[in-house]
Amino acid sequence: MASRVRRGAGKALRVLVRPVRRAQGHGGKGRGGLVVEPYRGYGSREAIFLIGRVFRQSPGIPGEDPDSLRAQWRDLRRRVARRTVAGACIAARFGGDAVRVETDRDGYFRVHLHPHDPPADPGGWHPVELVLESDPPIPAEGAVFIPPDDCRCVVVSDIDDTVMRTGVANKLKMLWRLFVEDAESRVAFPGVAALYRALHAGAGGAEGNPMLYVSRAPWGLYEMLSEFFQRHGIPAGPVLFLREWGLSWTHPLPRRATDHKQALIRHMLALYRDLPFVLIGDSGQHDPEVYAQIVEENPGRVLAVYIRNVSRNAARIEEIVRLAGAVARAGSSLVLAADSVAMAEHAAAIGLIAPDSVAGVADEHAAAAETGPRGETARITPEPAGPAAEAPIAPEAIADALAGDDTVPATLVVEPQTPATLPRLDA
Repeated sequence: MASRVRRGAGKALRVLVRPVRRAQGHGGKGRGGLVVEPYRGYGSREAIFLIGRVFRQSPGIPGEDPDSLRAQWRDLRRRVARRTVAGACIAARFGGDAVRVETDRDGYFRVHLHPHDPPADPGGWHPVELVLESDPPIPAEGAVFIPPDDCRCVVVSDIDDTVMRTGVANKLKMLWRLFVEDAESRVAFPGVAALYRALHAGAGGAEGNPMLYVSRAPWGLYEMLSEFFQRHGIPAGPVLFLREWGLSWTHPLPRRATDHKQALIRHMLALYRDLPFVLIGDSGQHDPEVYAQIVEENPGRVLAVYIRNVSRNAARIEEIVRLAGAVARAGSSLVLAADSVAMAEHAAAIGLIAPDSVAGVADEHAAAAETGPRGETARITPEPAGPAAEAPIAPEAIADALAGDDTVPATLVVEPQTPATLPRLDA
């Protein structure tokens, strides 16, 4: 046990100090050197968006072995002691457009550009030129993902209790689970990596559908989240919708993120206005409420909502009922499931993923040592929607469907008689 903890602590330490060594700027070349840290961005042919941060970071020791324990602990102290820079000016350029922005009080900057000359082949990641206007100027490079022309949908997913088990907002718990416990079976939900790879690839196998992730974790965990995605083979996507907690010694509690997720999804709907959306979340927090509001505001835009059933709390039934009603009125589909296989089966049925991808999700799910039996699937087909005030689904029907037995959570599918689907590729 002790040796496993030591190995895990070493892995965690290497991830924590990685941003210190990768920092773009003078953080290792002078006392309190300036550093530019861009996060992965996203966009389209018409607009791109990128967030980053500017801070001061003390230098390392020239000639020191960077892999030594002493150097890694010193790098960790350098990261903890870094100081953000407010009011710094960043010049950004992409696709013939340019902008100058200033960092806010927490050192964050936001770049929004309208490329005049977008990439001829937009699929994949593209470099963004950044320059911190200092003396001397500090060049840096960001990256944005622009979907290929063949992409057919946009996937927006929560992270906490949807992709990975709860603990991301707790640094110590996150580090323990990621590096000390068996990460392959205990951190990611079984089957989620195969499911997300299938959604990214689409039914055609190479669609490059955008995968956009949202988390309530602070930006300080960006590198650990990236490591988590890489270790599990989950499509990286811009893991950029994190909260700006604004923690300090005088303000030790995170700032309230009012309408954080709703605002982000609305922005995505506007940016990718010609594409249908798939929303993925969990039943343990506020995803059902948020997604119900989005579906009601955007009828016809959300093809399916997948909710991971992680809560057995009866109080959540009311929120699931509202989401089911919104989905039913919009002619969309809702899948509330405890495992990724049920989501994959539905996704294949409506043309989101290739049919043979379901087997890969099932194999990954079955390989998890703690995976128990799968729950029964209950299906509800609402009557054609009446007035908006009329509830198309009785709360009792949802409660009965979710009752299941005491050990295996049920799977609930709510969809119209003719579910909305993506057109066949050979149509």
